[in-house]
Amino acid sequence: MTQPLLAHQTSLGRMYSRTVGGLPEVPSITTVISRHAVDMTGWAGHMAATAVINDERLPTSVGNKIQLKQIARQASSAAEKYRDEAAARGDRVHNYAEHKALRELGRPHEAAQMREILKEHGEGAYADRFDEWWDLFGVRPIEPEVTIWNHTVGYAGTLDLVAEIGGATCLIDYKTRGTTRDGRVKAPDPKVVMQLAAGAQAEEYLSDPEKGTWEPWPFPKNSVLLAVALGETEVLPMRAQPHSLENAWKRFWALRQVWETESVAFSAAAELQPVPPPATR
Repeated sequence: MTQPLLAHQTSLGRMYSRTVGGLPEVPSITTVISRHAVDMTGWAGHMAATAVINDERLPTSVGNKIQLKQIARQASSAAEKYRDEAAARGDRVHNYAEHKALRELGRPHEAAQMREILKEHGEGAYADRFDEWWDLFGVRPIEPEVTIWNHTVGYAGTLDLVAEIGGATCLIDYKTRGTTRDGRVKAPDPKVVMQLAAGAQAEEYLSDPEKGTWEPWPFPKNSVLLAVALGETEVLPMRAQPHSLENAWKRFWALRQVWETESVAFSAAAELQPVPPPATR
C-alpha cells in the first residue's frame, strides 16, 4: 500500500507529523495497539520446528553437527521470514485495492500493473476475489488511504477506504488473510475493532499531503465500521458491532496511556545508575 507521506519510523514506533518534513508528533493507531502484547513464542517455535522437519538436508545431516547447526540457524529465522513474506503479500494486495478505488474515482492509477504484480507472485486470485466482492456489494469509493488525526487523545492513522455501500458510509480496513483447511478465508483478528473504533474518532483528515492541509472530519461518527478479510478463495466483510465500540475505544485509550508512559521513560535519564564504594576515611 502507499506509504503515508507524513508517517515516520521512530524508536517509539510509527509516528505521524503534521507536514512533510515536520517532526513526528503522535503515534499511529497500529503503534498504540501494539502495546497490547501478544506472546508469539509458541508460534515462533512451531515455525522453527516445521522448517527443520521440511528441510531437505535433514536426512543426510543426522550425526553431522556442522550441518545440523546450519539447519538450526536458518530455521530460527523461519517465523521472521514468514512474517516478512506475509507483510509483502499484504502490501501487494492492498496496492491493488487502493488503485482499483482510484480507477473507480477517475484518478490516476496503476490498477492493471498492480494486478500483474499479484499474478507474477502467483496471487492473482486475491484480485479476482476482491473484484467479485466489490461488484457484489456495490462498493462506491469516496476516498482511499485517508490519513486521520485525533488531537484530543493524540494519535493519527490511515484508513484503507471510506466508501458508500448500500447507502451507508463505511470506514473500511483491509486484512489480507490465509485460507483454512476447509478452503475458507480466515477471519480478521478481533483487535481490528480497536483499530476501527480509533479511526471512527477522527477529528481531522489530511486533504492535501504535499501542503500539509488538514480539514475537519466530514463523515458521521456512526459510520459502519468494516474489517474486510481478503483471501484467495473469498472475501469476508465483518462489521464491528456498535455495542462493542465503547469497550474497544476504552481499551485503545488505555493503550495510548501505556505508549505515553513508555515514551516518557524512554526519554528520561537512566533510572538505575552505578554506585561507587563509600569514600574511605
